[in-house]
Amino acid sequence: MTRVRPARLVLVRHGESLWNREDRFTGWTDVGLTELGRRQAASAGRSLRSIPFRKAFSSNLERARESLTLVLRAAGQSRVPVESSAALDERNYGRLQGLVKRETVARFGARQVQKWRRSWAAKPPGGESLKDAAARILPYFRTRVLRASVKGANILLVAHGNTLRVIAMELERLTPKQVEGLDFGTGAVLMYEFSRAGDILSRRLLIDGRDAEKRPSTKGERP
Repeated sequence: MTRVRPARLVLVRHGESLWNREDRFTGWTDVGLTELGRRQAASAGRSLRSIPFRKAFSSNLERARESLTLVLRAAGQSRVPVESSAALDERNYGRLQGLVKRETVARFGARQVQKWRRSWAAKPPGGESLKDAAARILPYFRTRVLRASVKGANILLVAHGNTLRVIAMELERLTPKQVEGLDFGTGAVLMYEFSRAGDILSRRLLIDGRDAEKRPSTKGERP
């Protein structure tokens, strides 16, 4: 009897962006990748060469779309159908967008900035809370992404740190308090395996992007 492999859902945070490098709040601002970010995306793709994807998803923002292209190219799967949606965009940081984070801390205080960044319900000035972002992310994720994966398809999703926090919270049934400590570095790769009944069989962090952010370029490595 042929063994049926579990369906896999792979979540990837985009590579380092220009504003990640400058430590600015980015949110909906559409900025591109740095060279390190391109290497991180390629590294993510190489870690996924053994997984044949049925479909791939990304947000509408350039840093996610470019990362997805590089991930698929490095994985040898450039022909996989791709769907992009603003529903998967990063949360809107409102009037904080473009501000350097350390200067924002000096202005508003570390406790307030941490609350805006990590908590479930706190809204930055003129922006979205994580709860607000979840209200647009999760309906799309459930109907377009998760449904395909539970039905047996291997699915790739490349998006943003807060987008992935919302999705992981949904899949792992985390509480608002637990999600405060959840973080994904640029280039992080997280894989879930599902049973036919839709239960999570395994969760594996293939690449911890927080380490990748500090990793120097490998001599001779090509994105």
